[in-house]
Amino acid sequence: MGGAGQADLEGFALSQQPWGGRFGEEPDSLIDQFTRSLDVDRRLFREDIAGSQAWAKALVRAGVLTPEEQSRIEIALEEIQSEFFAPPPAEDGGVGAPEDIHMLVEKKLREKLGPLGGKLHTGRSRNDQVALDLRLYARGAGAQLLEAIAGLESALITRAEEQIDTVMPGYTHTQRAQPVLLAHHLLAYVEMIRRDGSRIEDALRRADVSPLGAGALAGSGFPIDRAGLARDLGFGAASANSLDAVADRDFVVELLAACSIAMIHLSRLCGEIVLWTSIEFSFASLPDALASGSSMMPNKKNPCAAELVRAKSGRVAGDLINLLMVLKGLPLAYNRDLQEDKDALFDGVDTTLACLQVTARLVQGLRFDREVMRRAALEGYTMATELADYLSRKDMPFRDAHHLVGRMVAEAIATHRGLESFSLAELQRFSPLFGADVVDHLTLEGALGSRDVLGGTAPARVREALANVKA
Repeated sequence: MGGAGQADLEGFALSQQPWGGRFGEEPDSLIDQFTRSLDVDRRLFREDIAGSQAWAKALVRAGVLTPEEQSRIEIALEEIQSEFFAPPPAEDGGVGAPEDIHMLVEKKLREKLGPLGGKLHTGRSRNDQVALDLRLYARGAGAQLLEAIAGLESALITRAEEQIDTVMPGYTHTQRAQPVLLAHHLLAYVEMIRRDGSRIEDALRRADVSPLGAGALAGSGFPIDRAGLARDLGFGAASANSLDAVADRDFVVELLAACSIAMIHLSRLCGEIVLWTSIEFSFASLPDALASGSSMMPNKKNPCAAELVRAKSGRVAGDLINLLMVLKGLPLAYNRDLQEDKDALFDGVDTTLACLQVTARLVQGLRFDREVMRRAALEGYTMATELADYLSRKDMPFRDAHHLVGRMVAEAIATHRGLESFSLAELQRFSPLFGADVVDHLTLEGALGSRDVLGGTAPARVREALANVKA
């Protein structure tokens, strides 16, 4: 009787959980629901199936599977993948349902192939399996992010080329400072997002390592050709240490860090779009299709998409901090804490990708008011630095020139005038160093032209920079 009971227990455990052989009680339903991750990680089904197909081939080379068995597994996995594209059937969410995407694929494989489906997991752990899936996902996600970055870069370059002669005020401390070209301003964001792309590429280089064959932590117990397996999956190398292979999430942290920095840049750009399209600035407007209205105030036209991009930057930064806190103090090798990496990764990538695409659309749609921007570029005494530089070129120490022009600004404020309205005689009242040629420096074109250094806002330099980024 005792023997029959033991057999029944073994049958129960095997039928309920892939790890149930050691356990003599049915899992608590609350704990079972709390620990499962299928709702989150089922989106890794393509990566999981690709890894399983490669693993089956490695098992043939290791003498575990025959070529005929591998072929049957390959066909069944392709069928399972095609079924994922159809509306998914309602999975039993009760005790014994698949915990995660790995167990779901294995369950479907065993339904199709019987015991042969259970041979696929030979020498493999969910620990190296999920690490592989994440690296494959990161590779694809990185490519999508780079494509979206290229789209935003293209939009900025196109608008810069269109606005190559548009003058606007440059700001420090949100106060008008010196005139710059709008194209110069837009190209500053091109520089930022190019660095973002470089950071993503750099993160992907370190993600280009296959952990498969590391087993649970100590390596596979079967003669797996890990280098060949890595090549089959398109990786540049196999991981050098089995403990690190299953515990490492640096590549996820790096990708989220790159996303976080990119989102900060998008937040800054969208913050400027919010300012520029306000009545107070009126530098630009958005077409109706890219703006929103008010449910109460009929006059409102709100840049809601730009505001949401600005807000979502905090969300992605939060995903990064979330994962960093998951990893902090985590002992080697695998711990279930790492299950939380996917929520952070998926949300960070999805949010950044959407915000890149939305920001590109906003940049494409902006309608700039050149005359308003040009008038604003003269307001706020933006010629002051040019006058101080003029005096410095006449051998006046810059600190003295700065002080003298400051006095001129004070008088201009008191008399409600612009510096460019001062006559030569009035200028010479402040300093005899002012000559007739100063008139050329009291124009927007003169002020812009004098910034003729690499990276400066002089028209020739901006055209040069535009040609370089287009190349």
